[in-house]
Amino acid sequence: MGFYTDRIVPRIVNVACGAKMAEPLRRRVCEGLRGEVVEIGFGTGHNVPFYPPEVTGVAAVEPSDLGWKLAADRVRASPVPVRRAGLDGQSLPFEDDSFDAALCTWTLCTVPDPGAALRELRRVLKPGGTLHFVEHGLAPEGDWNVRRWQRRLEPLNKRLLGGCHLTRPTADMLRAAGFTITALDVFYEKGAPKALAAESLGTALSL
Repeated sequence: MGFYTDRIVPRIVNVACGAKMAEPLRRRVCEGLRGEVVEIGFGTGHNVPFYPPEVTGVAAVEPSDLGWKLAADRVRASPVPVRRAGLDGQSLPFEDDSFDAALCTWTLCTVPDPGAALRELRRVLKPGGTLHFVEHGLAPEGDWNVRRWQRRLEPLNKRLLGGCHLTRPTADMLRAAGFTITALDVFYEKGAPKALAAESLGTALSL
């Protein structure tokens, strides 16, 4: 990775993802997590305070050394054991059927091959395991003007934020990877331009 991606982007993401307005979404997406959890795109650990007590351990998959370093205080303060256990969500270093649940927050927008990452999550989840997700992506069908702006802004957004896409269709990607969506809320996050704030939050089963 280059200097900007390696040293600057994790700091930008740490501040942006630590915004107070994201906390209710983090609380919602973490509800119902239990047992052993794999979290891809762990980032700087902003989900840690919202892990339910039913979670017995978290395997954190995070490629950025600086991101993991910035997460250190949150990890130390966590009542749930958190270990860094992988660098690449597209190639997870775990055996099949290893986890009870998975967590993915604002990650599929940046992973180079989100389909590969989702297939890996299905592989390592136990049958009946649940993926909890909140992702920004393509605006809802019918919001054509917002979609046009997303396409216009995406090249700049990718350069500034480490490859972050604005036009990936979250629900379609989940279904294509073999997940069964059991809950889905599609909305625009308040306080942000619509082109940057089309959100999908929900759960999906690996059967």
